[in-house]
Amino acid sequence: MTAQEFIATLKIISKEYPKGIPKREIFSLSKEFQYMPVKEVLKLIRKKNSDYRLGAISILDWKARNKKTTPEEKYKIYTGYIENHEYIDDWGMVDRAAPYVVGGYLYDKDRKPLYELAESTNPMERRTSIVSTYYFIRKNEIEDTFKIAELLVNDTEHFVQTAVGSWVREAGKRDEKRLKAFLKDHAATIPRVTLRLAIEKFDLETRKYYLGLCKQK
Repeated sequence: MTAQEFIATLKIISKEYPKGIPKREIFSLSKEFQYMPVKEVLKLIRKKNSDYRLGAISILDWKARNKKTTPEEKYKIYTGYIENHEYIDDWGMVDRAAPYVVGGYLYDKDRKPLYELAESTNPMERRTSIVSTYYFIRKNEIEDTFKIAELLVNDTEHFVQTAVGSWVREAGKRDEKRLKAFLKDHAATIPRVTLRLAIEKFDLETRKYYLGLCKQK
């Protein structure tokens, strides 16, 4: 399996969709190409075509999820994502792969790289830092989600703001008290979009209470 074979197949599929290839078709094709060598996947991720790059990210995701993938291969997948993050410039690409490609790899390792990403000047790298913790949340570990949220709580970039709100909400499903403690400290000052997403699963009266505290737009 090669990058060129993936591109050729995607071009055939594109003939059925003159208005644009649906993401479901890209995800499905990527699953078929999940055994493509990482070095070939990285050729795709560096293409200007956004469908090719989304395909590459999806292949990395399928590889990371596959229980037959070796530790050595998972390292290549992880480093391929991190070292080519400049091409991962869309929130959908981050959300597609970060939980398993990054979070899954770092789960039993030093998680310092996530905190380094949180300090990046690249907003998509900052988004990766917290989105990756979704893997930990699924394992009932929420500490890193809230710690990284603390670093990003006043971020000025919209797609980082939405990630913080969404992921503290998900962590809050595991520990509502921890979420409320976070909101006690930050509800008045965090961006309103972050707050709305964080409180989305609360009852109406509780949502009104926290929104009433918020002083941000």
